[in-house]
Amino acid sequence: MPIYEYRCESCGHELEALQKMNDAPLSDCPACHKAGLRKLVSAAGFRLKGSGWYETDFKGGNKSTPACSDAEGAPACASGGCPAADG
Repeated sequence: MPIYEYRCESCGHELEALQKMNDAPLSDCPACHKAGLRKLVSAAGFRLKGSGWYETDFKGGNKSTPACSDAEGAPACASGGCPAADG
């Protein structure tokens, strides 16, 4: 079950709620008891597994380094050293 974040527009109280995806959004603030809760947009916490994903994504066991990496295995693109970024 996902964790949703809410903020009350009346008093500014923030809270997190563990809810099913098909549950109705919360509306009543537990702090001021007004119907001012609004769902916040936040980062999703999920992990992509299985076949069909990129070779370097969440792979366990024998890890291969990406084609664009430095000697330590860190992405060279982050420092501007990637040939794909030059063109």
